[in-house]
Amino acid sequence: MTDTSQRAAPPLWLNILLWIGQAFLAFAFGSAGFMKLTVPADQLAEMMNFVNYTPAWLVMFIGVMEVLGAIGVILPAATRILPWLTPLAALGFAIIQVLAIGVHASLGETATTLPANLVLLAVAVFVVWGRHMAAPIASR
Repeated sequence: MTDTSQRAAPPLWLNILLWIGQAFLAFAFGSAGFMKLTVPADQLAEMMNFVNYTPAWLVMFIGVMEVLGAIGVILPAATRILPWLTPLAALGFAIIQVLAIGVHASLGETATTLPANLVLLAVAVFVVWGRHMAAPIASR
């Protein structure tokens, strides 16, 4: 059993990069989720092709999860109340990206969507690792 009280503080640059990653994820997924919840389905289908092949309830569910995840990747870490929710929210974003890659591949859209999906996946995995292992936020 390791004593976490003896753990050295993570470097400042790592903490800054993690906060930048968290803000990036919150903005990207929060805005995408907000669009899924507020834009009419016909207009959304013009921007996001998968909407044409996905039940409306699932699009709404994804939107809700993205908005909640955007809150979860920032708020618990910022308030230090239940900060373990931050890497969990980032893990949810990583799962969303893995599933999105599969959906876009099945629709033949990887040429246009894969680069963005891989960037979002990489940032989400970085935040999971960073906030769970390398630079966790301590609870109050």
